[in-house]
Amino acid sequence: MTFLAKSLSRVKPSPTIAITTKAGELKAAGRDVIALSAGEPDFDTPDNIKDAAKAAIDAGKTKYTAPDGIIELKRAICNKFKRDNNLDYTPEQVSISTGGKQVLYNALIATLNPGDEVIIPAPYWVSYPDMVLLGGGTPVPVAAQIEDNFKLSPAALETAITPKTKWLIFNSPSNPTGAGYSRAELKALTDVLVKHPHVWVMTDDMYEHLAYDGFEFCTPAEVEPKLYDRTLTVNGVSKAYAMTGWRIGYAAGPVELISAMRKVQSQSTSNPSSISQWAALEALTGPQDYLDMSRPIFQKRRDLVVDMLNKADGLVCPTPEGAFYVYPSIAGCIGKSTPEGVKIENDEVFATELLSSTGVAVVFGAAFGLSPNFRVSYATSESELITACTRIQEFCASLN
Repeated sequence: MTFLAKSLSRVKPSPTIAITTKAGELKAAGRDVIALSAGEPDFDTPDNIKDAAKAAIDAGKTKYTAPDGIIELKRAICNKFKRDNNLDYTPEQVSISTGGKQVLYNALIATLNPGDEVIIPAPYWVSYPDMVLLGGGTPVPVAAQIEDNFKLSPAALETAITPKTKWLIFNSPSNPTGAGYSRAELKALTDVLVKHPHVWVMTDDMYEHLAYDGFEFCTPAEVEPKLYDRTLTVNGVSKAYAMTGWRIGYAAGPVELISAMRKVQSQSTSNPSSISQWAALEALTGPQDYLDMSRPIFQKRRDLVVDMLNKADGLVCPTPEGAFYVYPSIAGCIGKSTPEGVKIENDEVFATELLSSTGVAVVFGAAFGLSPNFRVSYATSESELITACTRIQEFCASLN
């Protein structure tokens, strides 16, 4: 349709949302479906956070706020960055948006010009390339293979940088692989970036508090202070505090960039929900017991899923450092056929046939830029994970 903007032809709907929606439709139609496709904790939002939201409503805090957030929450975010990451920011360096996705989008829209390149390690979160395309830039995926634990190497980063490179989007622990970079691994990457002062770093730290086996999270500007003036450090409350629907993400960075992002937001959504902001304030400043409660549960689920998937014929599932995803390879299934005669030519066919045959919904690897794999979210109950992984084992065993 010529009526629609040409820019829309460059992007596609989110595959993760599409698959989760399809699973919901099948379930509503009476199918026995287990959706392992959504990146959403199954825990309820902690009571102290809900109580803070109710108190904000009762106190009449239901009006417009400043376009990019209330000063109280900005101060709390500054304190969080100092406490957790040893990063010093002032409130004027902070932007609060309707989820982490809007933070990233605002930054890209505010900075990209036609021809600008954005390096994105693959596998990547499905939205990164499309947001770059909507901003008029060119995504440059750089593959990080299973042999490297899905982590970008310094040599690959160096090779990908050109005079047109404007951003590196960096995500650790990663969606979709759960891979987390150690301080030494991250320092090796920042050493490369220091040599290229025209490259900025957009770091998505959304899974910071979901790290296992003693893995110590670190973020680029913390590891290499020389990058402080060209780093946008992005985080939020969605994953860590089970607040996905509250839609609060935030970032800190140079004042000029934050001001530009504020301008974009003021002419799009304006302020994020006032009630959600007061809830997020409680999340960051109130008791942190929830983090210590949820982390060992997620780690137990991870260990269960990794063990069961590695027992499935044709699958290889690395053990990730964090987040709540695994990204098994189906290389051993490629070329086989289902009992109905459908040949498993790629991971999209695998995921489609898995859902059709067993009712287990996963996201195929091509959506994340690296095949042949699929993503499992283990942010659901242990009983559902056992049932789902058993079905995956049975499906893989049926291939010949």
